[in-house]
Amino acid sequence: MPVQDLLQFIDRSPTPFHAVAETVARLEAQGYRRLDEAEAWEVDRGDKVYVVRGGGSLAAFHMGTAPAPEAGFHLVGAHTDSPNLRVKPNPELKKAGYGQLGIEPYGGVLLHTWLDRDLSLAGRVSLADGGARLVDFRRELLRVPSLAIHLNRKVNAEGLKLNAQTHMAPILTLNELGEINLRALLAGELGDVKTEDVIGWDLMAYDVQPATRSGPSREFIHAARIDNLASCHAGLSALLATVGEAEMSRGIVLYDHEEVGSRSAQGAASDFLRSCLQRLAGDSSESFHRAVAKSFLISADMSHAVHPNYADVHEPMRQPVLG
Repeated sequence: MPVQDLLQFIDRSPTPFHAVAETVARLEAQGYRRLDEAEAWEVDRGDKVYVVRGGGSLAAFHMGTAPAPEAGFHLVGAHTDSPNLRVKPNPELKKAGYGQLGIEPYGGVLLHTWLDRDLSLAGRVSLADGGARLVDFRRELLRVPSLAIHLNRKVNAEGLKLNAQTHMAPILTLNELGEINLRALLAGELGDVKTEDVIGWDLMAYDVQPATRSGPSREFIHAARIDNLASCHAGLSALLATVGEAEMSRGIVLYDHEEVGSRSAQGAASDFLRSCLQRLAGDSSESFHRAVAKSFLISADMSHAVHPNYADVHEPMRQPVLG
């Protein structure tokens, strides 16, 4: 079922790196071939190819039967990242008998939604040999406990006020059980890596509760990272469903770092898509510009449906409703 496949895609994509890895697995299962930006490209009409930049961004194309300058590109764009809590460098903290990890908010995080949840860690680990490995603990590892109402009697009347630096550091362990060593923890999870070979990371906390459906008719989807993995999944599914021949070239571009402004080497403000299209359209600037003039791109992102308990914050005559 398409809905169940979406939920599975979300569960397998706790980070942009994992979202790209899951997308690559699905593309390669359908015969797509990887291109390297640092190598020469040989792409013919009808070929199915993809490119990864920075580990968290991907572009894939099913080339048409007509030259790109004659038929253009039909594209869907989306983003792989979502607001979350990311682990700082040198994150180990010791406070009041607990071992904690220092975190920083990434993107527009609604901090209170991260309280009292079973959190795990996933991301990319940089190694001393210049390589990198994906890691996903896939189990309850961290928790950011809220303060008991007995110690904050006015919270319901005055609202919960959170400081990301002082209130959001997740608890990892008890100090009496030993020193926290994140490098050793990562090396142990990877299994075949020495602690001293772990030189860096891009790690993100995520809620281990799987994506699910609810309601009398199972009409609702509840999941983290719907913005914007749902659009990534829709674009990918549409591309993989285009099995027949067509004159135009079809494709998707999935960007990282949208939640923080897109201004990175692999963000939407980079030259990633332009570079791909220039190389696929032909050798000349004229070919590229002709192809672009015949192309279109759907920028697929999510929007907020009207909240029945806060309907007054929406435009009265233009309320997006579900169903």
